[in-house]
Amino acid sequence: MRLVIARCQVDYVGRLTAHLPMATRLILVKADGSVSVHADDRAYKPLNWMSPPCTLHVDEPDGDAAETLGVTEVWRVRAKDGDTLRISIAEVLHDSAHELGLDPGLQKDGVEAHLQALLAEHPTTLGTNLKLIQREYLTPIGPVDLLCRDEAGYVAVEVKRRGEIDGVEQLTRYLELMNRDPGLSPVRGIFAAQQIKPQARVLATDRGIECRLVDYDALRGLDNADERLF
Repeated sequence: MRLVIARCQVDYVGRLTAHLPMATRLILVKADGSVSVHADDRAYKPLNWMSPPCTLHVDEPDGDAAETLGVTEVWRVRAKDGDTLRISIAEVLHDSAHELGLDPGLQKDGVEAHLQALLAEHPTTLGTNLKLIQREYLTPIGPVDLLCRDEAGYVAVEVKRRGEIDGVEQLTRYLELMNRDPGLSPVRGIFAAQQIKPQARVLATDRGIECRLVDYDALRGLDNADERLF
């Protein structure tokens, strides 16, 4: 991972347009090729980002940018669909690279992991005609517990033992990223838990995420040990 702290201006050009004026920010370039721009707040979400696969090229600034803003180099991060994240750097305060190695991933507790496995075996408990596509569907920011599909399209399912606001935020990040992929979009979300706090339910509903209470004991009844070969 490469960490760069720099005074920079950021422009996203493509299906959406966004502009961040010149300020000091943290830029992360990860091993998977993703690039994200962070302010000194919002621990869970960057100001702007480009998901892989993408390419990064460093160019000389044009005359106006160099003279007016003091830009010394321009990073152009281009996605396969042509969207471009342009980072105009005026001053680099820190630049370092670190090898993090393979991450073992988030370890769920026993009940939560078993709950995920049971829902993968019986996805229709979350919705009629829902079919499992993949468990632990990888995204650049982490694995979605279950990727399912029905007649309306893809469904990202986040499974928790206790449903709280941070779980809704986590699923929101996955949905924002997945809906940028034209091969998946539109993707809707289901927040599944044994218990869901009222504040989490309100936030999920406001963001168009369905909430589903899951009866762990009832699901375990579907998983009849007497019917197994092993």
